[in-house]
Amino acid sequence: MPILPDRALRRLVPLVGATLLMACAASPSAHVPIVRRVDALLPVDALLLGEQHDAPEHQVIERETVEALAARGRLAALAIEMAEEGNATGYLPRDATEEQVRTALAWNDKAWPWNAYGPAVMAAVRAGVPVVGANLPREHMKDAMADVSLDAQLTTEARTAQQDAVRAGHCDLLPESQIVPMTRIQIARDRAMAQAIIKSRAPGKTVLLVSGAGHANKALGVPQHLPTDVSVKVVQMQAGTPRGTAGVFDAAWPTPPVPEKDYCADVRPPVRRAS
Repeated sequence: MPILPDRALRRLVPLVGATLLMACAASPSAHVPIVRRVDALLPVDALLLGEQHDAPEHQVIERETVEALAARGRLAALAIEMAEEGNATGYLPRDATEEQVRTALAWNDKAWPWNAYGPAVMAAVRAGVPVVGANLPREHMKDAMADVSLDAQLTTEARTAQQDAVRAGHCDLLPESQIVPMTRIQIARDRAMAQAIIKSRAPGKTVLLVSGAGHANKALGVPQHLPTDVSVKVVQMQAGTPRGTAGVFDAAWPTPPVPEKDYCADVRPPVRRAS
């Protein structure tokens, strides 16, 4: 059974997961400087930026957010979906080379182009702030698929929404028997990112998590796995027409639209023509 390529799946699942639970709300002006948008959300223990992976402007905003927090001495750590847990730059000096940083994070350029995410990562390193991998290691995914305890990590409503996102993210081609195991992987990834935030906390500072928008979703993503004593604000970066964010995100930061692409086109079975 063909499935959606990894990079396309990462884009679709967060978007569908976010859309399922969003209500109407006004978005702030795209012309407000990032530094002012960040200031409006502080103080907070954790700030989550949910991106659309194929929107280049979102990676620019991530770098600007790192710089804004670092300039105030408020950035505790930069946690990223783009590297797996166990990989970090904390032992590197501020003047580390990009190659040293990539090695420390075991960077997978095929999955996450360094030219897109490198600027934000290097801004943190240059500021003397650790960058930590937050994603679930690939070798742990098989165990996650069989871990029934993950089913209880979300409410029935949120778990159903996550399952719907998994179906859509696989172009509705995934066998129904695989929906629950694949949903457990998504939950395990959210829990891993939450643990990265918890481990990186520092008094009076903010941990910045960069991930897909679905992971930042307050109703079913990383915030569901944070303890109540961790204050958190979540932002959805939106390419194109703003969508509602009430109850799911604390803020929406609109950016210019990007060309629409049908990521399922290459994996859908060919349509049989009548003879």
